[in-house]
Amino acid sequence: MPRPLIGITTYVEASTRYGVWDVPAVLTPTGYHELVQAAGGAAVLLPPDEPESAAEVLSRVDGLVVAGGPDVDPVRYGAPRDPRTGAPATVRDAWELALIGAALEHGVPVLGVCRGMQALNVALGGTLVQHIDGHAEAPGVMSWHPVRPVPGTRYAALVPEEAQVPTYHHQCVDRLGRGLVASAHAADGTVEAVELPGGDQWVLGVQWHPERDKDTRVMASLVEAAHTTVAVG
Repeated sequence: MPRPLIGITTYVEASTRYGVWDVPAVLTPTGYHELVQAAGGAAVLLPPDEPESAAEVLSRVDGLVVAGGPDVDPVRYGAPRDPRTGAPATVRDAWELALIGAALEHGVPVLGVCRGMQALNVALGGTLVQHIDGHAEAPGVMSWHPVRPVPGTRYAALVPEEAQVPTYHHQCVDRLGRGLVASAHAADGTVEAVELPGGDQWVLGVQWHPERDKDTRVMASLVEAAHTTVAVG
């Protein structure tokens, strides 16, 4: 059987230097595609596109990973901007929210990572806390802390023990989106994973960065679910 094709969202950096060139480039950290491959999938990068193209793009893949990155614009969940919230990533917000919406509509398995989990929550009508302390170190440095699974959830079935995870974020889930349940928490009560319960569709978000610790259990479950994805459109 061919390996499931897993689409990974990317972002545009206006200035990217390589060789003699310093030009805009579409990027995603290598850990994402490496984790997909280690989990038995084939990876393809999804550059930003018109939101109207989301269903068409998803028709070519079997699963979707929404990668980490900058803050989701609070206008997307009807909140005033906290001064500590980062600059809006308008194009990325529009594209990723459209991808998530199309994936939910058409039954494509979804894994949201850090920002991707927050975007999943917002796509389903949830809100975010715009600043918390203690979940990030110095700029560009991951911190590690334990997360505890919620018994009876999909995440707990995949990772039944308390696990140390690499994390780097200053925002978190506030009000859960429609249908979502919390499936892991940090020691301070921060929601660290969310999911849609039941067996109809594989949808999970994690607040940490599994691509940085190489634990394949969550990604392998996405890849397995992608084997049974129904083609879009």
